[in-house]
Amino acid sequence: MRKGKLYGVGVGPGDKELLTLKALRVLKEADIIASPVTKGGGKAAYDIVSEYIKDKKVIEFVMPMSKDHSELRKNYEETANMIAGYLDKGADIAFITLGDVTVYSTYMKVNEIVKDMGFETELIPGITSFCAAAARLNTALCERNEPLVIMPASYELSADLMLLPGTKVFMKAGREADRLCDILRDCGCDAKVYMAERCGMEGERFAYNLEEINMPVGYFTLFIVKQHMAEE
Repeated sequence: MRKGKLYGVGVGPGDKELLTLKALRVLKEADIIASPVTKGGGKAAYDIVSEYIKDKKVIEFVMPMSKDHSELRKNYEETANMIAGYLDKGADIAFITLGDVTVYSTYMKVNEIVKDMGFETELIPGITSFCAAAARLNTALCERNEPLVIMPASYELSADLMLLPGTKVFMKAGREADRLCDILRDCGCDAKVYMAERCGMEGERFAYNLEEINMPVGYFTLFIVKQHMAEE
């Protein structure tokens, strides 16, 4: 009997028009949609694609926001085992995830476990939140020889980091926004600072400098920090 295939599908940052044609095709062809939900019932990825999968069987998985590695590993394994049960019966599954599936996506741990079980997997890229945010802010992320660094805002932040040339993107900045802004104000750099909150989603907000940023900001917030580079 044919085994099913697991697709990890990036559905973009929130704007339904940023869903790729390939992602849409895979969703329509899949037998089952796997949808992550938060403990509070949030379904951001599902909300993007819901109108296209009305006739599909949807299975939901709670993906905890925990720093406990053993708890996370247990959750990944339980999710992978449930998915494997459907794959064993020949069902193709599309596991949806916000943004791009390869960028800070918890799905990749599930993909790794399922792949190690011997099942076929495929990754369908999506538009990232920081690319969408840069477009909405009408600015380039990087040009010519400028470096681009993507990191979580929980990374060890410092003035030295801010002074590095090129562009830094700080993801998931909600809880770290105040600290990040304080460092940017105090570091003495001449960086251009942008903020995007809930880009592509209801209630989106943008700021074009530090003075425009109104606290608090939510989980789906990122900062783009562009430090000037000397012209060659």
